[in-house]
Amino acid sequence: MSETQFELASQYTPAGDQPTAIKKLVDGLHDGLASQTLLGVTGSGKTFTIANVIQQMSRPTIIMAPNKTLAAQLYGEMKEFFPNNAVEYFVSYYDYYQPEAYVPSTNTFIEKDASVNAHIEQMRLSATKALLERKDVVLIASVSAIYGLGDPDSYMKMLLHLRQGDFMGQRDILTRLSELQYTRNDIELQRGTFRVRGEVIDIFPAESDRDAIRVELFDDEIERLSLFDPLTGHITQRIARTTVYPKSHYVTPREKVLAATEEIKQELRERRQYLLDNNKLIEAQRVTERVQYDIEMMTELGYCSGIENYSRYLSGRRPGEGPPTLLDYLPADGLLIIDESHVTVPQIGAMYKGDRSRKMNLVEYGFRLPSALDNRPLKFEEFESLMPQTIFVSATPSTYEMDKSEGEVAEQVVRPTGLLDPEIEVRPVAIQVDDLLSEVGKRVAVNERVLVTTLTKRMAEDLTEYLDEHGVKVRYLHSDIDTVERVEIIRDLRLGKFDVLVGINLLREGLDMPEVSLVCILDADKEGFLRSERSLIQTIGRAARNVNGKVILYADRITDSMKKAMGETERRRAKQHQFNLDNGIVPKGVVKKITDVMDIGESVEQPKSVNDISRKVASPKASYSVDDAASLSHRIDALEKQMHEHAKNLEFEQAAALRDEVKQLREALIKA
Repeated sequence: MSETQFELASQYTPAGDQPTAIKKLVDGLHDGLASQTLLGVTGSGKTFTIANVIQQMSRPTIIMAPNKTLAAQLYGEMKEFFPNNAVEYFVSYYDYYQPEAYVPSTNTFIEKDASVNAHIEQMRLSATKALLERKDVVLIASVSAIYGLGDPDSYMKMLLHLRQGDFMGQRDILTRLSELQYTRNDIELQRGTFRVRGEVIDIFPAESDRDAIRVELFDDEIERLSLFDPLTGHITQRIARTTVYPKSHYVTPREKVLAATEEIKQELRERRQYLLDNNKLIEAQRVTERVQYDIEMMTELGYCSGIENYSRYLSGRRPGEGPPTLLDYLPADGLLIIDESHVTVPQIGAMYKGDRSRKMNLVEYGFRLPSALDNRPLKFEEFESLMPQTIFVSATPSTYEMDKSEGEVAEQVVRPTGLLDPEIEVRPVAIQVDDLLSEVGKRVAVNERVLVTTLTKRMAEDLTEYLDEHGVKVRYLHSDIDTVERVEIIRDLRLGKFDVLVGINLLREGLDMPEVSLVCILDADKEGFLRSERSLIQTIGRAARNVNGKVILYADRITDSMKKAMGETERRRAKQHQFNLDNGIVPKGVVKKITDVMDIGESVEQPKSVNDISRKVASPKASYSVDDAASLSHRIDALEKQMHEHAKNLEFEQAAALRDEVKQLREALIKA
């Protein structure tokens, strides 16, 4: 094994089943196993186990999560475990995204509309840069990682290398920056822009969140290179060399763009003729006008709106071949960790078909060329072919993971805290509502929380209303609630702002809630997806972080799924109990800071304006309660404008203070 490059920072040492699981996974990777599974129960420290595996293997790693919420949680945890290494974040950079679409029945064309989050875009660029430059990378990604990205070979050819002492004229540097899609702005230096003052060129790299680059020339020689604070102008470091990365993953060398336009013209001629031959005159006119405009933009500027629809030509791939994705940026010796694999794997498998059905309409009705169909997420078999050595992580791995791992399963049942899986009781359906009310009263009396799952939205609403009428502080979590509000609801439950959370299928995977001591599953004997063996085990696990954890299944009969879930829970309890006896361990509850949920704490007074926020700058630990991602983005934009205004007026102390405030808000936005 190569010398360890990852420095794992933790006050804990592996305990319970963790040492055995770590050794088994590491040995399997050394033996060249393509796939393994970490079967870890809720609260057993699966993330810490994976961190130890990464540290011992010392290889660049992508951890894929099923959604942004879990990705943000993993990102925060890995940042704590590896403070001195490159922990990166790669999720969809859209705050809002409406893909282009055509509805034939109403003859309605929906133009693409999107709002790009600049900070997440910067983090995506930083992530791919880290993979290209470093070995000590842990990259947390959502399933957006299987969507098309710029070709890494073309991306690498566009890098601008600057070295002190090299001869490179000012015009040459400015031309290269324009090819990288940087724009000139001599008034205000922002990310992805450059400015020129005499023989000094200042560049704010697209992937940087802090430092800009100053290039000082003497005639055609690069005399000095420096990193500086773009707000204050303070030089932070003299450097001998640096590399400027493109502003977009879709930047392509000009010769390749020109070659691509010729191929696009050829496809346009063939497509236009086909449509005319089939008497589709309107469609022929549409596609001709649209593609000719795109070709003109690409020829003049090197890119166009929707350039990803021509990615097949720009990357030199054959018709039908999979697009380049984030996995193409992962080095050959990289590792892939798929978190909550029982959810993530099916999600990856489903993405291609939904995308294709929408694009087929666009092609058929003349809004896109057929080659646009190759701008798509990976097919599942393509994803499988690109998978490096992989570890599936789940408390309830599916048949796919077990088959793929061929029995190589590291079981992590014993928790370091000594906590046992919750006790399970079965009670009749006829009394479920009144019995639930009684049980809730007992838990509220000792300041503990309750989760309730129902089968239908109507029942969840009725139950919430019933509990509320009987004086219970209750909330209902439903599918219409966005990610940010959902995380806030879970945080408020932990804080005790309410005691009971009612939901349908939103409580199985997600954030940790140690305060929850009781989980009630209504109508548990109704076989189906929501009451399958895996769903039941996941829901039961929500009570596994509390010493008093208990689960009540309301059912009139024991279904096969209930029997298997109860049997597996009892097997785990027996193993955990025996381990505690053998090692003299007394179970103790999980203590987890509530601020960990969104990395922002409680705020008594919600700042409403820029002035309100700026007054809080004096307190660097000021924290915010987020209403929604959009309002938080507006706040950040307003603060940044004020920050740049201070910088223009040479009020650098105020500008720097506001920049720190913006950084805090951006960290909160990541959690959205």
